[in-house]
Amino acid sequence: MRRYFMSSLADKQGWKTFGIVLGCILFLFLMLMINLSQGQVNMGLFDVMQALLHGQGTAADQMIWQFRLPRTVAGLLCGAALAVAGALLQTILRNPLASAGTLGINAGAYFAVVVGTIAFPAFISRFPMVFALAGGFGAVLVVYALAGGSRSTPIRVVLAGMIVTLLLSSFTSVAQILFLEDARNLFAWGSGSLAQNNWKGVKVTWPWIILALACVVPFMKSLDLLGFGEESAASLGQRVLQTKLMMLAIAVLLATLSVSLAGPIGFVGLLAPHMIRLMEIRRHQILLPASAVLGAGILLGADALTYPFQATYGNLPVGAVTAAIGGPWLIWMIIRMRKSKAGGHATHSKTGMSGRTIQTKIAFPLLCTILGVLLFLLLLYGIMRTGGMALSAKQLWLAIFGYGDEQLRHIVWNLRLPRLTAALFGGAALAIAGLLIQGAVRNPMADPSVIGVTSGAGSGVLTILVIWPYAPGWVLTIFAFIGAVIAAMIVFGIAWRSGFNPGILILGGVSVTAVGTALIQFLVLKTTSFSAALIWLAGSTYARGWSDAIPLMLASFLLFPIAWWLGKRVELLAFDDGVALGLGLHVQRSRLIAAAIGVTLASTVVATVGTIGFVGLLAPHAARLLTGQQHRKMVVLSAIIGAIVLTAADISGRLIALPKEIPSGLMVALIGSPYLLYLLYQSGKGRMI
Repeated sequence: MRRYFMSSLADKQGWKTFGIVLGCILFLFLMLMINLSQGQVNMGLFDVMQALLHGQGTAADQMIWQFRLPRTVAGLLCGAALAVAGALLQTILRNPLASAGTLGINAGAYFAVVVGTIAFPAFISRFPMVFALAGGFGAVLVVYALAGGSRSTPIRVVLAGMIVTLLLSSFTSVAQILFLEDARNLFAWGSGSLAQNNWKGVKVTWPWIILALACVVPFMKSLDLLGFGEESAASLGQRVLQTKLMMLAIAVLLATLSVSLAGPIGFVGLLAPHMIRLMEIRRHQILLPASAVLGAGILLGADALTYPFQATYGNLPVGAVTAAIGGPWLIWMIIRMRKSKAGGHATHSKTGMSGRTIQTKIAFPLLCTILGVLLFLLLLYGIMRTGGMALSAKQLWLAIFGYGDEQLRHIVWNLRLPRLTAALFGGAALAIAGLLIQGAVRNPMADPSVIGVTSGAGSGVLTILVIWPYAPGWVLTIFAFIGAVIAAMIVFGIAWRSGFNPGILILGGVSVTAVGTALIQFLVLKTTSFSAALIWLAGSTYARGWSDAIPLMLASFLLFPIAWWLGKRVELLAFDDGVALGLGLHVQRSRLIAAAIGVTLASTVVATVGTIGFVGLLAPHAARLLTGQQHRKMVVLSAIIGAIVLTAADISGRLIALPKEIPSGLMVALIGSPYLLYLLYQSGKGRMI
């Protein structure tokens, strides 16, 4: 480091580099002082310095040394660890979007810690790093394998990371709901928090973080050579595979150590290295230390932004703040990538999951009949066998037609039928919403949850619930629609000028979802009923009555025929805009109508049964495999398959963990994620599905 500075300070670039590093250090020092001086009782800079240098055991001194300084040091360690981990991952994977969050490392570590907290509380209190490390390594290995290994592209890695993150988040939510007594603490920590009540956590993790950072130093020149390509590095005598494996291990170690100390905090590992690279610093001798300093400053700055809200709203998770900052930054990165050759090449990569058709010999009417019978049997079983009382066929028949015992009529008409009706129409609506959105943006991986519509609708609903806890259903629907429209407008606006390029659209959805999730994490902690909010966020048909089901039925009856009527228009949208225009299609108007109907259906479902994902992705894929690209047939099949999936999820969620219930949204994720992982794995092997 010293030799580099002495040889380069003589030229302009050397002075520029020196200025950048000095600026990062000054920024970090400023954030340190702000964090130490802010809190429930603000202190002056002189008082802070006096407590640090000449503490005499006063109340102010103890506040600094026992509460604020451990929190600040935790932010310093986690910010540096996440930033260096992100820089290493971006270099060794040659992926500008790689970070602990996008590769699923944070989600894997969080899931492992939650499981350890529930199953092995005594062991994890002593060795939290072991669980976090196992979860982080497992997640990144799965993501890398699913993305195609050495043949992976940036968009495929992000897509694999997104799916693995969703799957692990579903498992985590199941654990939280089944163990509600720990849910609030786990959820608050899972949003990312630097709060430290003592020095215990810092003392356990700081030696490992410092050791991991020190282990990077001998590899800095090798990392520089990797930037020229693996073949060039190998020709210069570098052990490429060993270097990549070692740096990957260190990056995962740094990220999981941060999770064990402060919970999963996203975007710091994406922001800091990119900001340093934008300042034209490429050599890792400067890039890594500067990223560490800037990452620590960014995290402490994000933590400082939580202090003004503490008096009114309580502790605000720092992970929500970094997501709110990092989401717009990711959007800016996407736009910048779109304008550059390298970015265009990366983001135009195919997802490889776009639709092979099974050559089925079953006629379409017979196929619909088979699926319809399956749906009917599921509904019949749900009415008769789920719940505390099983009904015979005779009892059900009498109750349906208003005869028999009054209690049985109440169970059938007021408890089971409306719940199953909500599941049936909710699943069908989500399926058609996904189909329309996929057609509108020419992307088979688009669905309401992937492109941010679901998180936007969820943010809208939670916003009104915090203000008006007992708001009626129609008010929830309005705010869900407003949130969904805002999210859709942002994502579509990002992807519009690129012709709705699949990679651009997915990355835009990831960024908008991050911002929406940050808002949800904040709002859910402010609700009067944390458990109910957590279950609603997971997507649940629990206790849904006719007041919930009827609006969903009305929206379905109004919009399903329009979705079917769009037929040829959506099929033509699959072609390039020039071809579609040549065939007489009003491209933008057709695209807008299809997207608007999809967003409306999705927001109505969110307002009724919460944030349910995957149905809008699974059902159209299954329908496409069975019937090809004929839109009107796909509308019918998608609706039936979506209804089957959500109804089956509702029934299995009621039975699998008696006497407790697992929300149907989580059951859908548990069922759907393996299917999506299989699709991604097959496409990574070069088999286009």
